[in-house]
Amino acid sequence: MSGSAGTVVMTAPDHYEVCYTINPWMRPEAWSRDPAALKAEAGREWTALAQALAATGLDVEVVPAAPGLPDMVFPANAAVVLDRRVLLARFRHPERRGEEPRFKAFFESLAVRGLVDEIHLLPEGVFQEGAGDCIWDANRQIFWAAHGPRSSLASHRHIARTFRQKVVSLELVTERFYHLDTCFCALSGGEIVYWPPALSPESQALVEALVPPAQRIEATAAEAGTFSLNAVNVGRELIMTAPPTRLRRELEARGYRCRIVDLSSFLLSGGASYCMTLRLDLASALAQPRAAE
Repeated sequence: MSGSAGTVVMTAPDHYEVCYTINPWMRPEAWSRDPAALKAEAGREWTALAQALAATGLDVEVVPAAPGLPDMVFPANAAVVLDRRVLLARFRHPERRGEEPRFKAFFESLAVRGLVDEIHLLPEGVFQEGAGDCIWDANRQIFWAAHGPRSSLASHRHIARTFRQKVVSLELVTERFYHLDTCFCALSGGEIVYWPPALSPESQALVEALVPPAQRIEATAAEAGTFSLNAVNVGRELIMTAPPTRLRRELEARGYRCRIVDLSSFLLSGGASYCMTLRLDLASALAQPRAAE
């Protein structure tokens, strides 16, 4: 990977639109009022996000978009990537299943270029929607993996087997927060920003057992509803859609710099900066010896 901070995948917004509803946030009726203006706005917002990522030192790899697959613009759901291994997603909703061969071909092209080493598939009928439901916590060397609206609990054993890492299973209990990345963000300093009611009581207890109180930042329902938890963290930088004042001050008090990017047109589909990206460079402690050779 050539960038000083790593490499991130984005999908060109050429075919982005909001034309169906598979989560409670999606508003095709709002999109249909002025699709030309919103498409132009989406292009500007996508470019601003790419520029913000580049400003942190990340390289951006762009996946070509495909007609009829508007949610390809959210590549966080395409795969789980760690230590140059890729576990490709299986989507629960038919509307997104056409993305699977497109992303498979893209990762195969990365393998040819030497950017990833292994590509793994999930069994038929086992749903898992990529990094959106499987968040790597480098401080604790664990995956926080969700099951519920989109991903199957059965997928977690495949994640553990593929990456040889511990998986902590969290149950999402509301369709409103349909992927873990909509309500849960693991930060470089060890903090977890999350909205606890999105998780079952048992899952809340797991988070409390593994994360000390001083490192738990509990968002309010209103804060989670802005999609500001759906953020990209690079070192002490946080690239996010506009967070409410209290949350922003809390993050800044802990030493994070919030880079604010307007993603209003993508919020109409229920996604923000984390959804729109996929890190290729994440590495565990297991990979360190090879990296040092």
